[in-house]
Amino acid sequence: MIDIVLPKGSLEEQTFLLFKQADLEIKKTDRDYNPRINDPRMGKIKIMRPQEIPGYISEGYFDLGISGLDWVSESDADVVEVADLPYSKQGAGNVKIVIAVPKDSPIDSASDVKPNSRVATEYPRMTKRFFEERGIPVDIHFSYGATEAKVPDLMDVVVDLTETGSTLRKNGLKIVDIIMESSSKLIANKKSWEDPVKRQEIEEIKTLLLSVIEARGKVLIDMNVPADKLDNVIEALPSMKRPTVSQLYKSDYYAVETVVSKNEVNLLIPKLKALGAEDILEMDISKIVY
Repeated sequence: MIDIVLPKGSLEEQTFLLFKQADLEIKKTDRDYNPRINDPRMGKIKIMRPQEIPGYISEGYFDLGISGLDWVSESDADVVEVADLPYSKQGAGNVKIVIAVPKDSPIDSASDVKPNSRVATEYPRMTKRFFEERGIPVDIHFSYGATEAKVPDLMDVVVDLTETGSTLRKNGLKIVDIIMESSSKLIANKKSWEDPVKRQEIEEIKTLLLSVIEARGKVLIDMNVPADKLDNVIEALPSMKRPTVSQLYKSDYYAVETVVSKNEVNLLIPKLKALGAEDILEMDISKIVY
């Protein structure tokens, strides 16, 4: 059995959704930080702040967990990156660690930051490395949150996490540089990864989680097509590989099945109908396993 630690806070809702869709539903108990997953591979489950997760996994308190690449980098944790899980608090996508200054500042990039500027951040190690690499001494102040509110009264510059940049803009700031892009990562303890039994369990969990992410935004299209229309319909299909085609019993019709992107299906279905497809079905997909 493997012990797992999952993120509390902004990633919690999307993480719980991901596990539920992977048929690994997380069930909370009377003790909110110690939920359960009804799966024979799962041992202890813990909910913690993502900032702490890489360190605890590195030290062997857990076999597997989810945290942002930003916190893996900030903590210098020695862990195995098992898989990229491209989701954030608003759904799919990555986030960025950015440098921001007041919107009326003459600073247009990190290289314009004046020596000894006051920098507020939740990422002191990352920020220190970034400015040291550019030969710019800065006065770094650890921020416990609401970092964007500290400029310009208390600080000159902020280094902060953003998904859309809207919060920074609302607080009168502009982004002038990007330190790194970050996404959620499935990370493992090195000893656990080297253990054949635990590694197999970790790989199985990875397969389930990635199958859900791969299926997001895709649908299954199924239709019947007359033989004389088949080539034109097939040519119009943007399939993952090649569509599945099978002749209907005692008929000159063929059943055609393929997977397409959800965001193009509203244009695709009328086109397929015009090309001769009939009985078109659109179905949601829960998992795609390669």
